[in-house]
Amino acid sequence: MSDRGTCESDVEVHYYFAYGSNMNAARMQARIGDTRLMQSACLVGWRLCFDKASRVDGVAHANVRKEEGEQVEGVLYELTHPAQIRDMDPFENHPDEYRRQVEWVDTADGPLAAWVYVALPEKTGSGRLPAREYLGHLLAGRAFLSSAYFERLSTQCCIDSLGDEALRSLGISRTTPG
Repeated sequence: MSDRGTCESDVEVHYYFAYGSNMNAARMQARIGDTRLMQSACLVGWRLCFDKASRVDGVAHANVRKEEGEQVEGVLYELTHPAQIRDMDPFENHPDEYRRQVEWVDTADGPLAAWVYVALPEKTGSGRLPAREYLGHLLAGRAFLSSAYFERLSTQCCIDSLGDEALRSLGISRTTPG
């Protein structure tokens, strides 16, 4: 486990840590193209929450918050070049809704510095749930998650009744994985 905190954002970073819908490899491919490598990683001292406001009232996107004793599992993508992360910024609404910052993540090979998107506090709040289709993108990362973490994600309460128009405004659909 890494005991390192946030690292300087001016370092050249070759990794992106996905904890939300970008755990779906097809979605990532559609958004930023090929990456070099995918592996399991863990953001220690943080907690996954569904508190980021979306374009649909009451519907949440994933976010991470610092919390001692917690950890967030996800997919670590090795970027083809450090500037590739900028291709993700429009999808994450950086810098208006999420802040892109560098954090240390733990991997089987040791700690690595990776880009992580964290929702701006003014874009978060309680009383929101993810859409079932959105959660499906997180569950697509199953191969990179522990069985206990996957089980916890799969039992997350969701909104099941969104129409096609609401799903489109969230950038997801019932039929396509990406």
